[in-house]
Amino acid sequence: MAEEQLVTFGLGTEEFGVDIMLVQEIIRIPPITRVPKAPDYVEGVINLRGNVIPVVSLRTRFGMERVEESDLSRIIVLQVQNKVFGIRVDAVTEVLRLDTESIEPPPPVALGMDSHFIRGVGKIGERLLILLNLDNIMGGEINHESA
Repeated sequence: MAEEQLVTFGLGTEEFGVDIMLVQEIIRIPPITRVPKAPDYVEGVINLRGNVIPVVSLRTRFGMERVEESDLSRIIVLQVQNKVFGIRVDAVTEVLRLDTESIEPPPPVALGMDSHFIRGVGKIGERLLILLNLDNIMGGEINHESA
């Protein structure tokens, strides 16, 4: 049976998952340098061991209310199509395996957020896990040139 390994994280009351193969690391929130004229969902950039990495606020990207940073807030550093960026999340919850048979296509009314951010919904018992399509998180900056 085919399965995916996911890193799961919370934003408000929702739980999301991303493919673990895209995750480089998970870090505490360092100082973030604002970038003039960046889209509102780009919080700024961080210096990660000499590499400048943009950080996306998923709350802003998904039209959710901003909240204060907590001890659980993290940045998940991802590599998607040779681009490295961070996504700011409220808390990282776990790493889990999910049978591909437990993944449903996104509902037509995609939970109040743009459906192109969602590639499916995973069912784990009573829990629903929103699986993200990270190609679109950074807006037009990541595109399918090789497709």
